[in-house]
Amino acid sequence: MVGYIIGLVVIALIIWFMVITYNKLVRGRNKVRNAFAQIETHLQRRFDLIPNLVETVKGYQIHEKQLLENVAACRSGYLRSSTPQEKVELYNDLNSSLRKLFAITEAYPDLKANTSFLMLQQELSGTEDKLTYARQFYNDAVTIYNDSLLTFPNNIIGAIFGFKAEALFDAVSEADTVPQVRF
Repeated sequence: MVGYIIGLVVIALIIWFMVITYNKLVRGRNKVRNAFAQIETHLQRRFDLIPNLVETVKGYQIHEKQLLENVAACRSGYLRSSTPQEKVELYNDLNSSLRKLFAITEAYPDLKANTSFLMLQQELSGTEDKLTYARQFYNDAVTIYNDSLLTFPNNIIGAIFGFKAEALFDAVSEADTVPQVRF
């Protein structure tokens, strides 16, 4: 009889531990998904600003058509993409194009002084700051979740219930190089 009670207690403790661990992994996964949704919120703001920025710049730079088309294509591609990996790649392409676009403004003093352009540039700058914070928060959430998922005994419970590690939001490799503008 005592052995039977001890067995039931051990089984109850194992089930309790599995439930606690499962719930912890679900909360971690949800935090990662929420963090990525926050990035997308800031990106949507950025994408809403881009057409106005492009139209403002177009008036000054007819011959920069290729760059402006690339910015618009990255924006459209991101909105159509469905996986986080596709979105990260298009995000990095868009970052590269925007950096080149702002570098081009150095060659156009009138554009730099244009009130509409300055307002849009400030709005984008603020949005970029928020995006940077959101990417950091996302990467922190992913790291905590992945660490939890990969440590023993959580890895066993995670494997049983099909939890998968999430990818970090890595910066594009060319982010530390200054774009070159040539006419």
